[in-house]
Order: sequence, then structure tokens, then C-alpha cells
Amino acid sequence: MSGPVKIYLNVSCLNRPFDDQEQARIRLEAAAVGMILERVDDGEWIHVSSEIAQIEIEANPDPKRRARVRLLLPEPQNIVMLTREIFLRAAELGAFGFKDADAMHLAAAEEVADILLTCDDRFLRTADRHAKKLRVLVQNPLTWLDEVEHGTDIR
Repeated sequence: MSGPVKIYLNVSCLNRPFDDQEQARIRLEAAAVGMILERVDDGEWIHVSSEIAQIEIEANPDPKRRARVRLLLPEPQNIVMLTREIFLRAAELGAFGFKDADAMHLAAAEEVADILLTCDDRFLRTADRHAKKLRVLVQNPLTWLDEVEHGTDIR
């Protein structure tokens, strides 16, 4: 692998620090997202995203939450705009059972990322079933961070 790892955090990850922290799983995933973003800030990894993340965040009816989550997006130069190719690939991915927004995130991540992280169990199960057809690794942030911390390559 050359250069820093490019990490695509889908909107479930970006929301995780602002979710109700009562459940241990949510607290742990929120901590993992925070640690990942710290390492991005330290220049160890690169945070990438897409226009679909911006659209999804803007659709949140809670203005405070929307503003907080928006702050976790990467710099504009690391946000890929949606192209015809991304829409076409998302349509292919939708045929595998991905929800529309998930298919868009995945298609965008395939263009710009080494890994897509999500806290969405359904997304993870669908990605696992179709892993050989995907052009990017999909994992839960807590699982991935644990593997990275213990020396497992992301690929």
C-alpha cells in the first residue's frame, strides 16, 4: 500500500459521536470514530467523503445535529462530487441489495477510498455477502481500528 490510508466514514459514523451514548456499543463506536479522526488530524490517515454524505447530512431535520455532523466532514478537496459513473455503479450495487444511499456511498468510496467504515449493521451484512464484487473494503470502525491496532493489514 502506498501513501496514507484513505478512509471513507459514512454518515452513520459521522453521527455516532452525537448518538445517545447509553449503550456500550454506541460509546465504543463513537470512541473509535473519534480516534480515527484524531489520526486523520495527525496526518496519519486521510479522511475522504462524497457529495452524498453532504446531501444526507443536510436532510437531517435537527439543525444543531446537522451543524455538528457537518463539522466532521473532511476538507472540500477530499469530498468527491457525484458523477455519472458513480450513479451507474450505485445502480449496480443496488441490485445486490444495498439501500440507495448506501449504494451511493459505496460507489463513491470505491472511487476515492481504501476502506469505507459504517456503523450500519444491515450495510455491513450486505457488504460482507458481496465482498468479492466490491472495490473497497467495508467494515465497522471499531472492528477496523482494532485490527489496525493489532497489526492486521486493511486489505
